[in-house]
Amino acid sequence: MNAHQKKMIAPIVITVLLSAYMLTYCFVLLSVPMPILLKTLIGLIPLALLGVSISVLFQRIKEIRSGEEDDLNQY
Repeated sequence: MNAHQKKMIAPIVITVLLSAYMLTYCFVLLSVPMPILLKTLIGLIPLALLGVSISVLFQRIKEIRSGEEDDLNQY
């Protein structure tokens, strides 16, 4: 396992845990009795955060593979 792969482990694990939490929240929300419109509005927030976190994960992996994070150590 090279240095780039070791640096990718933490962001992937955090994103997986966050995704599990957000999806669990959405499933619990579906079981709570409330109007469907309110469920939809409240459920969109964690789903949007989930999409953003996955997007950030892909950006971070791209940074790690290109070596950009090493440039920040020079400052």
